[in-house]
Amino acid sequence: MIFSSRLIVRRRAIAAAGVTAALALTLAACGSSSDSSSMPGMDHGSKSSASSRSSASPSMGDMPGMDHMASGNGLSDSQNGYRLTSKDTTLPSGKQAAYRFTVTGPDGKPLTGFAVDQTKRMHFYAIRSDLTGFQHVHPTMAANGTWSADLSTLTPGSWRMFASFTPNTGTGKGDDFVLSRTVTVPGNAVKTPLPAPGTSTQADGYTVTVKGEPMAGMAHPLTVSIAKDGKPVTDLEPYLDTYAHLTAFHEGDAAFAHLHPTTKVTGANGGPNLSFHAELPTSGNWRLFLQFQTGGKLHTAALTLRVG
Repeated sequence: MIFSSRLIVRRRAIAAAGVTAALALTLAACGSSSDSSSMPGMDHGSKSSASSRSSASPSMGDMPGMDHMASGNGLSDSQNGYRLTSKDTTLPSGKQAAYRFTVTGPDGKPLTGFAVDQTKRMHFYAIRSDLTGFQHVHPTMAANGTWSADLSTLTPGSWRMFASFTPNTGTGKGDDFVLSRTVTVPGNAVKTPLPAPGTSTQADGYTVTVKGEPMAGMAHPLTVSIAKDGKPVTDLEPYLDTYAHLTAFHEGDAAFAHLHPTTKVTGANGGPNLSFHAELPTSGNWRLFLQFQTGGKLHTAALTLRVG
């Protein structure tokens, strides 16, 4: 019995030592690896430091358009001390109009230093509350920091104006922001029902097909294919440092999401297949607006995508 007891104690000691050694190896491995935020594709919605970007292995941040990923849904006029201000609360119906606005920094002064993102210092979007009338323009800035966005004809209703930018100075330098305000276009506002979700749509004789089943809050790839007269399109021209620009708005609240291109521009012409990184935060219907250029003409295709 004494021999048996000693044997049991010895076996338990050996087992404990094995567990301790395994645990030490596990902790050493964890300590030597990067955290999840530095894994490829895991830094969505945030920006790493310049030193970490230079030493890290290639990730989503190294793909075209992936170095500027704005956090939030754009439904606020302020974030981290930056504020979108405008005296324009209404805009006229049925004719071109200019929306004037200013971005102020944490010090309360107009911001005039902006980084270039996809060839522009400011991307501006106007979208009606029913997700019709999409406009994507690039406003001009006066010396005092006042921006002017020239908009084409607006229909009566409530519109949300989005400003997407990256400060080049101050505490928010290198961070990406999307801020917005609403304006009213007077008149008889008639709501247009959102088209049912689908996988393809038509625009200017082109057929645009979207493949992918994104889930809310999860990174997911989307593939867009463009054809004309049943033939793949291969003459897409570079537009804003990419072959196509994709923006999405959520049904109900018009929350903003920029779907970033991962297909590199390799020459004067591209297509027919384009890849995008999609991370849509909320389930429901999203209205996608794809902009692409051929023969010097810009085309805009709209499609409703269901996100589970």
